[in-house]
Amino acid sequence: MRCLVTGGSGFLGSHLVDRLVAEGHTVVAMDNFVTGSRENLGHYEGDTRVQVVEKDASEPFDVEGDVDFVFHFASPASPKDFVRIPLAVIKAGSYATHNALELAERKGAKFMVASTSEVYGDPLVHPQPESYWGNVNPNGPRSCYDEAKRYAEAVTAVYRDHYGVDTRIVRFFNTYGPRMRLDDGRVVPNFVSQALRGEPLTVYGDGSQTRSFGYYEDIIDGVYRLAMSDVQDPVNLGTHEERTILEFAKAVIEATGSTSEIIHVDAAIDDPQQRHPDITRATTLLGWEPSTPLAEGLAKTIAYFRASMGK
Repeated sequence: MRCLVTGGSGFLGSHLVDRLVAEGHTVVAMDNFVTGSRENLGHYEGDTRVQVVEKDASEPFDVEGDVDFVFHFASPASPKDFVRIPLAVIKAGSYATHNALELAERKGAKFMVASTSEVYGDPLVHPQPESYWGNVNPNGPRSCYDEAKRYAEAVTAVYRDHYGVDTRIVRFFNTYGPRMRLDDGRVVPNFVSQALRGEPLTVYGDGSQTRSFGYYEDIIDGVYRLAMSDVQDPVNLGTHEERTILEFAKAVIEATGSTSEIIHVDAAIDDPQQRHPDITRATTLLGWEPSTPLAEGLAKTIAYFRASMGK
């Protein structure tokens, strides 16, 4: 296939490009490089299998030639981004999703939107199945991301049901691994960079809030399986290994061999208290199961950050 990946130089987008190329496909990787890095696709320089295009997907765009699959992965996804560039976050979920769907319809291409567990907000149901509608604040500090992703799913469903576009919706839970931004603001790069610098690890609130950390290789495998399937309903991708943030902080300190202490700061507003995906749909319909233990994935991620920081 010839595939378009918006956000192709980002953390997950660039790993998706790698998987598509490994499977024999060619890729147009589109990015405006607001949060993505050219280095993430630097190994394709001079490689005709990957064409890198600098373009903001929230502005109308076209791609010359045939396109068989559109993967819309463009979106800032860090809490820091929600404060720094909230309008760009909203546009990535709204205008950019609409533009990507328009292209898919024109080209007769299949389409996948990268959604998120944030569509569940601060959930009242545990674990979270795809049938859960969520508990989301529509005008809080995280709403530029949460509601943009909910809109992205809604407009995808419209193009599926009313315009016949063959769509997929993937909902990512906390995913980590190499190519995350050091200044991302999310818990994995925060803790790892703090530990490697010997700084205190900052835990929001009492640290009892939980997350389920999935390694990128497992998650991208789920993405590819979903793309190759005929499943059009939303699909959670994550791990059923749920840990408190405090437990995770201790795991990072141990894995890095750091002498950092843990300090507590004020809890973040609207910070979800529990994240635990129900992955029955992915397991049953895609034959997918995460297989990377946290210790293994964390070791590889720490090695990447060590190299990036020169530690």
